[in-house]
Amino acid sequence: MIIKVQLRNLKKYANILIDIAIRENPQYHNSASCERGFPVTPTYADSGVNISEGERFVSEIRKSVRSTYRKGVLGDIGGFGALFDGTFRGMRSPVLVSSVDGVGTKLLVAQMMHTYDTVGQDLVNHCVNDIVVCGARPLFFLDYYATGALSVENAAQVIRGFAKACRENSCSLIGGETAEMPGLYDPHEFDLAGMIVGVAEKHRIIDGRRIRKGDVLIGLPSTGLHTNGFSLARAALLSKFSIDDYIDDLGTTVGGSLLTVHRSYLRVVRPLLTRFDIRGLAHITGGGIVGNTRRVLPRLRSLAIRWDAWDRPPIFKLIQSSGKVPEEDMRRTFNLGIGLVMIVPERQAGGVMAYLKRRKEQAVVMGEVS
Repeated sequence: MIIKVQLRNLKKYANILIDIAIRENPQYHNSASCERGFPVTPTYADSGVNISEGERFVSEIRKSVRSTYRKGVLGDIGGFGALFDGTFRGMRSPVLVSSVDGVGTKLLVAQMMHTYDTVGQDLVNHCVNDIVVCGARPLFFLDYYATGALSVENAAQVIRGFAKACRENSCSLIGGETAEMPGLYDPHEFDLAGMIVGVAEKHRIIDGRRIRKGDVLIGLPSTGLHTNGFSLARAALLSKFSIDDYIDDLGTTVGGSLLTVHRSYLRVVRPLLTRFDIRGLAHITGGGIVGNTRRVLPRLRSLAIRWDAWDRPPIFKLIQSSGKVPEEDMRRTFNLGIGLVMIVPERQAGGVMAYLKRRKEQAVVMGEVS
C-alpha cells in the first residue's frame, strides 16, 4: 500500500512539472512526445545532431587530411572505407603492426585552456611510439572524435593536430569517425581515440626475446607528462594553482606545461635499428618506467633502475610537492622525464650513447637488466 501511494505521488509531481514546462514553452504540448521533452514534430537537429554542421566540418578538414596522403593511399576523404595499398616492395615478409589509444583526461586540460590542436598531435605520436617499439614504421592513422555538440572550429583544430603529427611521422590520415551524441556527452565535452597501422619486417620485429642479464638500459627524455597521469596531476596541481598561473620553474603556465606535446621517437629510433643490436624498446606510458619496461623482459629477468641517473623535469617535482604524492605513486604513474627506454648489449652501449650525443639527444644510462 505504501509503495502504491508513493508511486501515485511521484506521478502527480511529474505531471505538475510537465504542466509548468508547457506553460513556459508554448512550442510543446501535452502529448507523449512532449512528456519526453521534444517538440511536437522533432527534427534530428532539434534532438541535438546537426548534419549540416557535420558536412561543414568535413569540408573544413579536407585540405588538412589530404596533406598527409603518401604513396599507398587509395581513394579520398568521405568514402565508407579507407583504402591502402598492401604492396610493400623491398620487404621479404612484411608484418602489420597495429595499436589503439586515447589521451585520457589531458582532454580536460585542453578544454580548460581552449587549445585543441596539441591533443591531436599527442594522440598520433602516442600511437606511433607504440608501434615503433615493435620495430615498425607507421603507414596510416584513423581517428574517432565523439562529442555532445559538434563545434566545427574546435574539432577542426584537433584534426589539424592529427594532420601535423601525421606529416611529421610520414603517416597518412586516411579515415575517421565524428560522432555527435547529445545526452551521452555535455555539449562542450569531447573524447578522442586513435588507431594506427604500421609494417615491420618479420625477422626484425623487436619483442625482447633476446634480452640478456647485463644488458644496459638507455633512456630518452620525455617532453613532460606526455599523455598519462593527468588525473593525479590535476588533483595535485589544481588544488593549489589555477590553470593559468605562471610558474617560474616551469617557464610557462600550469596549463601550458601540462599541454606540452607528447614526443614522437620515430626519427630517433629508426636509424638505430639498422646500426645497433637493439634488443628491447619500451614506450613509457601509464604504469611508469618499471611497469612498461618489464613488459618486454623475458621471464626470470628483472630491472635495476638507477633513479638518480637523471634530473626530473620541474613539472614532476611540482606535482609531487603540491600534492604530497608518495614516491611510489610517482614512479608507478609518470614517466618522470624518460619517455622511451632502449635495451642494448653492454658492449654496444657506448656506441649507442655516442650516436645519440651526435644527434643532440640528452640520453642517459639508467640501469641494467638483472
